[in-house]
Amino acid sequence: MKKILIFILVFALVHVAGFSKPPDNTEEILDVLAKQKTAWNQGDIEGFMMYYWHSEDFTFQSGNNRISGWDALLARYKKNYSGENMGTLDFTDIVVKALSEKSALVIGRWEVKRKDEILGGLFTLVIQHKPEGWRIIHDHTSS
Repeated sequence: MKKILIFILVFALVHVAGFSKPPDNTEEILDVLAKQKTAWNQGDIEGFMMYYWHSEDFTFQSGNNRISGWDALLARYKKNYSGENMGTLDFTDIVVKALSEKSALVIGRWEVKRKDEILGGLFTLVIQHKPEGWRIIHDHTSS
C-alpha cells in the first residue's frame, strides 16, 4: 500500500510538472520591441536590426516575397526606408504568447508615419531567447 501511495505521489508530481506554464517573458520581449522602435525613430537601421537573429536562417515574409538571412533584410530596409523614408515607427495591439521557456509568438500592428503618407499593417514574429538575448527568428509583416 505504501509503494502504491509513493507511486501515485511521484506520478502526480511528474504529471503536474509536465503541464506547467512557461515563464512569462512578456516584459523582456516588449522591451525588445521598444528598443527597436527607439532605434528606428532615431534613424538607426542597424540598431533596429540588432534584435533580429543575425543568421542566414532568419526569414522575413511580406506580400508575395520571402527573404532569407539577416543581411538580406538589412539591405531591404536600407533600400526602402533610409533617410527621410524612415518616418516615425509605432507598434500597437501587441500580444505575446509564450510557446516555451525560450520562445514566443508576438502579434501586433505597425505604423510608419512619413511626411506625406502613413504606412501600416500587421506583423507576426517568432522570437527566441539566444545567448545574446531575445532575437526575432521569423517576421511575417503585411501592409
